[in-house]
Amino acid sequence: MRVLELWRFPVKSMQGERLAEAEMGAEGIVGDRGWALFDLDTGLGLTARRVPELLFATGRLRDDGGAEVVLPDGTVTTDGTVLSDWLGRPVALRHAGTVHGPRYESPDDDEVAAGDTGSAGTTWHEWPGGAGAFHDIAAARVSLITTGTLGAWDRRRFRSNVVLEGPGEGGLIGSQVRVGGVVLDVNDPIARCVMVTRPQPGGIGRDTSVLKTIHRERGGDLAVGAQVHTSGTVRTGDVLGPA
Repeated sequence: MRVLELWRFPVKSMQGERLAEAEMGAEGIVGDRGWALFDLDTGLGLTARRVPELLFATGRLRDDGGAEVVLPDGTVTTDGTVLSDWLGRPVALRHAGTVHGPRYESPDDDEVAAGDTGSAGTTWHEWPGGAGAFHDIAAARVSLITTGTLGAWDRRRFRSNVVLEGPGEGGLIGSQVRVGGVVLDVNDPIARCVMVTRPQPGGIGRDTSVLKTIHRERGGDLAVGAQVHTSGTVRTGDVLGPA
């Protein structure tokens, strides 16, 4: 397998940045999921599970190491008032280092939530996020997916950090692999939720069949999560092999 694409998503649930090379450390690709929007009324971190509009904005890193948001109309901002006006609720952009014990929401029924793309008719539960960068799962600081697994699906639906050219990533589970200057401990497959059905820019429409197919054919899992064992640099074209 070789690295076909590298992706960093600076702001949780927003579009990200395609990279030619990426530095990886203990929390995954440096800057990945380092920021998130938080609802000032509820205190909850926002994701596109609950607020699908987030996927139509882009998070990107600035030269000074901070993050900024590019709104659908092209406005570039970090200002809470501007972001609140866009979403119609009071929000603030926060760095992971300033938030302790983040909490998010997920629907009790993914298929209902996928059908209404919002909250109507859906009940929700809160769940705790891990410490550090705003990844859903601490054991999946880096997510990997292969072209063999993707098939005809657009890889942007799954928001993986590393897209590999190869037949399938399932055989990597439980192994230690080297890619470029990085060693990864590959852990469990990633359980999928309503996020994969959400519409996105670039002609990706709402598609509830994606999640239904993943549940029917793959037991609800797609892609694998990994932790960084040895920090370093990964580049497009690097070959993945045993550590």
